[in-house]
Amino acid sequence: MNSRHGAPSVRATYRLQFRGGMTLDGATALVPQLARLGVSHLYASPLLAACPGSTHGYDTIRYDRIDPVLGDEAALARLAARLHAHGMGLIMDIVPNHMAADGHNPWWRDVLTWGQASVHANWFDIDWDVPDPDLHGRVMLPVLDRPFDDVLAAGLLVLRHDGESGLFFIHHHDQRFPLCPMGYAGLLAAVDAPGHLLAAFTTVAMRARPGQETDAAVDMLRQWAATGAGRVAMARIAMIHDGTNLSGRARLTDVLAEQAWHLAWWREGVLRLNWRRFFDITGLVSLCVEREEVFDAVHAYVLSLYRRGLVDGLRVDHIDGLSAPAVYCQRLRARLDALTPDRPEDALPGGAVYVEKILAEGETLPAAWPVDGTTGYDFMDQVSAALHDSDGAGVLDRLWAGCGPDAGMPAPIARAARAYLLDQVFCAEFGHLAVLLRQCLPDEGGSWAAQDIRPALENLLLWFGPYRTYFGDEAIQDHGGDAMALDRAKLAARRIATGEQAMVVGDIARLLSACPEWAPPPLVRRAQQAFEHLTAPLAAKSLEDTTFYRYGRLLSRNEVGSDPAVMGLPVATFHACCVLRQAHFPHALLATATHDHKRGEDARARLAVLSTMPAEWERQVHDWFAHNHAAGRGGPDRIDELMLYQTLVGAWPLEPFANDAERLHFRRRIQQWQTKALREAKRHTGWISPDTAYEDACAGFVDRLLDPVVSAPFLRQMAGFVDRIAPAGAVNGLAQTLLRLTTPGVPDLYQGCELWDFSLVDPDNRVPVNFDYRAMLLEQSTSFAAAAATWRTGRVKQDMIRRILAFRQNYPVLFTDGTYEPVDIGGDDRSHGIAFMRRHGGISLLVVAPRLPSGLAIHAGTLAVGRDVDLSLVLPDMTGQWHSLLGDVPRRVTHPFTRGQVPLTCLVHHEGA
Repeated sequence: MNSRHGAPSVRATYRLQFRGGMTLDGATALVPQLARLGVSHLYASPLLAACPGSTHGYDTIRYDRIDPVLGDEAALARLAARLHAHGMGLIMDIVPNHMAADGHNPWWRDVLTWGQASVHANWFDIDWDVPDPDLHGRVMLPVLDRPFDDVLAAGLLVLRHDGESGLFFIHHHDQRFPLCPMGYAGLLAAVDAPGHLLAAFTTVAMRARPGQETDAAVDMLRQWAATGAGRVAMARIAMIHDGTNLSGRARLTDVLAEQAWHLAWWREGVLRLNWRRFFDITGLVSLCVEREEVFDAVHAYVLSLYRRGLVDGLRVDHIDGLSAPAVYCQRLRARLDALTPDRPEDALPGGAVYVEKILAEGETLPAAWPVDGTTGYDFMDQVSAALHDSDGAGVLDRLWAGCGPDAGMPAPIARAARAYLLDQVFCAEFGHLAVLLRQCLPDEGGSWAAQDIRPALENLLLWFGPYRTYFGDEAIQDHGGDAMALDRAKLAARRIATGEQAMVVGDIARLLSACPEWAPPPLVRRAQQAFEHLTAPLAAKSLEDTTFYRYGRLLSRNEVGSDPAVMGLPVATFHACCVLRQAHFPHALLATATHDHKRGEDARARLAVLSTMPAEWERQVHDWFAHNHAAGRGGPDRIDELMLYQTLVGAWPLEPFANDAERLHFRRRIQQWQTKALREAKRHTGWISPDTAYEDACAGFVDRLLDPVVSAPFLRQMAGFVDRIAPAGAVNGLAQTLLRLTTPGVPDLYQGCELWDFSLVDPDNRVPVNFDYRAMLLEQSTSFAAAAATWRTGRVKQDMIRRILAFRQNYPVLFTDGTYEPVDIGGDDRSHGIAFMRRHGGISLLVVAPRLPSGLAIHAGTLAVGRDVDLSLVLPDMTGQWHSLLGDVPRRVTHPFTRGQVPLTCLVHHEGA
């Protein structure tokens, strides 16, 4: 289901990361540059108020205002006005799944203050009824830096009065937690506070909920605390609750026991947490946005911005985190459609909605979601796989297998990671799910009677493939794909289960697959949602954040949205994906880089070349293994060493280091990546318990490798190897850019990637962009061939983007409504091209992207083909001239790759011209 309003107007987006120096006014200054590049919409990272110091904005603290670090609503209005003046719009990233579990978040602070009496108590996904007596009716806060008794005895829990707000807090280092005003009377009575104040807080205790009486009492306390007697009393209260002495510790313990929150050592969170977090991050608490009142509170301001024309479309973060994504999307679509007629007359067509969603193989967006498509991870996988050579898998497998016993295949590595995560990271969520399922069926005569269901449930979770099912959603929808995914996991789990456990697996799967229209009991619905809330983070953490760092056959296939076991994609399958997208989500975003990618789009394109020359790569790596002497030094082992060499090849600069400062910067980038990769892999070290000896040994190895005095031979070899493959890598990068710009969908450009992108995983991929340099290159008008002759600057990529986006601007309907027609390729070199046509209203666009360019003898200086290419196209009869958007028109259109020319074809034909 697609938007009826704004999506066709989204021609090309430019993803801009705010914070880190980028403000709304800074973005406003960039608008003319982006307009000249040909972009139709700025695609902004979250703009709403986030935690102070946030580097990304996904830790929202308020949904009703722009983050003051970025500007204010007036600054947003200036940006919108500049965009609209250039015929452009704004797509804003919103985060409806979670907020910061932080004192700066007023909703969360109110829940901590009042517990279940808070108006927001059911806005967050908190289980208030857990059997744990410490947590029943309370919120667990695993924030202490050591066990509770040790913290208490060390005096690291301090009771203080805040003169500005009038409230009491418990402080732990730089954190503070509010005390409920219902207990203030007891605190104040101990210091002989005035009678009227004690009476006021006695009333507060009787009311047992926030309200005008509480506000008035707190205001009285604030005023009295500012007097001399009040200041003495506040100091006295703090002193008699000093945890370093026995009497103070007893009083403080009593106070803590009365609160709606329970402080615990941070390590206890994985075992006892009673609220849903974002993945494994206890600093982010999930919302119950499926509740209409919560939806309205979360979206009121954003929808107001849309109604007033300051925002033109939305990108929804982590749609799979929601309990009811279909209901959410339908509600959001309805709200936008209702407001669209009220938008200013001069506003752009608005209402596009994109969802951040990882699609497993064979999975499509549910038809019940009225959205315009995903944010493009599916395309990123498809185009990358199409540029890899599947024939190289055998040799690369052999190289990988030789790296030791840990060098396994992705599927068993991912299952082992899942088992670890269930035991060490998501054990609270796993236990909660097991309890719910155990309660769903009676014991009498059932297979559950004599069984501990945890082993059966674990097996099911280990074999479950996609991010989640949607049985727990409230909307009636097609669950065919959900049923197939659950059935595959059930069959796999039952194959390795005992007889009785196999029966339990079947019972669990039957419960989890109950559709809402079957009216399953509420307990079953809660179990379904708990399952779906667990499988999504389990999939992400086991694959993207573990397997990708344990499996190193070829790192260009270890990317978000990809299956690293799949080396390449047949061209016919790539075409089929494009045809499917054209039919169902023609306005979906097409991405090749994001703020979450593991390595930059051109680093992946360069590494893809290794799939076409696996034997040479194998020899080179074995030579480095032999001469760099990592073994016996404490690290890295062979797996980490192989991943390091690939990372160096992918990120190596196109020009020699100009000075020691550049060399040092590069080394620090590599070591930053290495530390993150080692910890994510969790083989030798980790985030919770780092093995600093192993990490130091690995960092020392990088120091030696990149030291021009110690490792001059290696550095010459690395530079020489990269020089040999970089031209083919650049052609790969141009090919994926060409396909992103011309296949069905909306091309999305990640900030800075109009030039070469050899970035590594965050934070490396989020560093500030040199926009002045890009603006200077953009102003240098030149031919495409001249840009290709200076390809190392990246201007050739920028020039191609500018040319094709200008054509899209002039002929938008060709891309929104035009056909997508795969073109058959013949000849001995047919494997070196991907060809198709887009046609509409007498206009035809012929695109031929190069593939496996290392076999085309690419010229190192010009990126031109260095030999005759036997590649021919089967085209319909078309009379008249062709015009080229890139370089010259080939002498024969049916033979698009010509010796001496860059192998990129983008030809236009006007019927009758």
